[in-house]
Amino acid sequence: MSILKVARMGHPVLRERARALTKSDLLNPLVQKLVDDMIDTMREYHGVGLAAPQVHEGLRLFVALLDEEPGPSSDVVAVVNPEIVPASPAQEEGWEGCLSIPDIRGRVPRFTDVTVSALDREGKAIELKLKGFPARVAQHETDHLDGILFFDRMRSMESLTFLDEYSRFHEKEDDD
Repeated sequence: MSILKVARMGHPVLRERARALTKSDLLNPLVQKLVDDMIDTMREYHGVGLAAPQVHEGLRLFVALLDEEPGPSSDVVAVVNPEIVPASPAQEEGWEGCLSIPDIRGRVPRFTDVTVSALDREGKAIELKLKGFPARVAQHETDHLDGILFFDRMRSMESLTFLDEYSRFHEKEDDD
């Protein structure tokens, strides 16, 4: 497996709509290797999700830890051509960061409860009912497939902060 180079904010691939994958695309060993490499890259950088555009591939694919409380032993899910439908209108603002925007955090409103319809890495249809943090991760990664970065969703830039200041001043409020 390989650790891939992560595209950083400013690279055009992060602002383009990614191309859908066909079931036959998923049979290609190069696409399967990409999925494995994305998983390794996400783990290497301690991320909870990684979209193909973030590794310079304009494909509608992301990998993520979608457990309620992701940890080192959590299974990584590959999600292909996701469509997200809010299960309720409820939204919650929460802190987000991004491997493509290192060392920056901001508060982003997201639906708290969503259904994700997609294909898995073998091309089988899947439906994921996600709440809370996993729902936030899926929405964040799907935004990457549409050329949207998390600060595009922020209601205000006032919460935009460097990671050091987030750790000093804001992390405690999330623990309460």
